[in-house]
Amino acid sequence: MLRIGILGAAGIAPVSIIQPATRRDDVVVQAVASRSMEAADQFARRHSLVRAYGDYRSLLGDPEIDLVYVALPPSEHAAWSIAALEAGKHVLCEKPFAMNAREATRMRQAAESTGRRLIEAFHDRYHPLSGELDELKSSGRLGDIVSLRAVFWGPNAFDPDALRHKPELGGGSLMDLGCYAVHWVRALMQEEPSVVSASAVLNPVGADRIMEASLVFPGGATASIFSNMSEDVAMTNSLEVVGTRATVRANNLVFPSKGHSISEESSGVLREWTVRGATTYDHQLDAIVRGLASGEQLLTEGDDSVANMTLIDAIYSEAGISRNFD
Repeated sequence: MLRIGILGAAGIAPVSIIQPATRRDDVVVQAVASRSMEAADQFARRHSLVRAYGDYRSLLGDPEIDLVYVALPPSEHAAWSIAALEAGKHVLCEKPFAMNAREATRMRQAAESTGRRLIEAFHDRYHPLSGELDELKSSGRLGDIVSLRAVFWGPNAFDPDALRHKPELGGGSLMDLGCYAVHWVRALMQEEPSVVSASAVLNPVGADRIMEASLVFPGGATASIFSNMSEDVAMTNSLEVVGTRATVRANNLVFPSKGHSISEESSGVLREWTVRGATTYDHQLDAIVRGLASGEQLLTEGDDSVANMTLIDAIYSEAGISRNFD
């Protein structure tokens, strides 16, 4: 039985970890911790958790917790992931993994030194849709990859007090949305690209509302990344891959169980299909359970997490945005 504790009474936790756990008989969410005992109690009662803690350290000291789900603002991911690892817990850390690659490196080093697992919660990577794209590329049906276009737009009205809009808390469209797009192109290509150019539109407190970046991979393929959290944009997340033999497009990679599509166009012939699957969070939890049991490294841990943050850092740097939060 995998026993999970949640750091942060976050709104994402019910759908991302609590509900998937209730659909299994080998996982239980035992506890939640918040900086407010009242908030922790309310969250625990609402979701039928047996324990609530009014501080994070108390949950880390609970011997009946095997894995800690870090659902805190990105500015707190590094400190509390490292603290959980040093307390002997495995960690599932929400994306974006850290504030920068320096923090991500310290987190990975803590996992290595403690012998505990540290997994980034790119839940979409574990859905069969992601695997379908991998298989299309490896099959050779696309030919040589020429270019990729990754888009994640999500409307979010500006609020100067909301973490998604505050750069010092890890806000901004690239951190909140674009980190997925960055991960899609890296995961598919299995190469680390360089940043050719990047530009941003900032909100009044300095976080990027819009980010656009051009990348080039060692093999010559190019990629365009677009993230936008302006309140007037339509929700969309998609990946287009242009090859010398065919072009493939996938829509709604983030929540494919709510409806998605894959299309492949080759020699003027268009083919469209979908893949079967549960929610991305169910697939992620299943991969974690199996990975912890087998010892096999998962798709979103280790070097992958550091490399994703390294590329995000480089995009910010090319866009002329300083993010010195250490």
